[in-house]
Amino acid sequence: MELASKIVNKMISNDSFSKWLGIEIIELSDGFCKLQMKIRDDMTNGFKIAHGGISYSLADSALAFASNSYGFQSLTIESSINYFKKVNSGDILSAVTNEINKTEKIANYSIVVSNQNNEEIACFNGKVHRTKKQWFPEV
Repeated sequence: MELASKIVNKMISNDSFSKWLGIEIIELSDGFCKLQMKIRDDMTNGFKIAHGGISYSLADSALAFASNSYGFQSLTIESSINYFKKVNSGDILSAVTNEINKTEKIANYSIVVSNQNNEEIACFNGKVHRTKKQWFPEV
């Protein structure tokens, strides 16, 4: 878990978008990540609900952090999302990863995005390519 934290801290230190989103890391371990963020007015669309890209981006960050946590750089090769409920300004969203399977080269994850009432608002599926490039080769 120490390596996972070191990797994610390095990733997020250069991630201006995740910082703009206000993402907080709640829990992290090998292949697992839980993130949280609060929806602001400047994240809403013309309908005054959160732009779908906001939930997508939260889930995408969870995928990135979980899949890179093993020490090897992983890159998204496919992702999709299904939306179930609208998200309003002031809502607090959580994204929790579930590692479906992992091979030497490919890993699949399902990420559930929920609101502060524990209602599922979206389900994100992501596939990553696991490279052989280490985050910290000296470790």
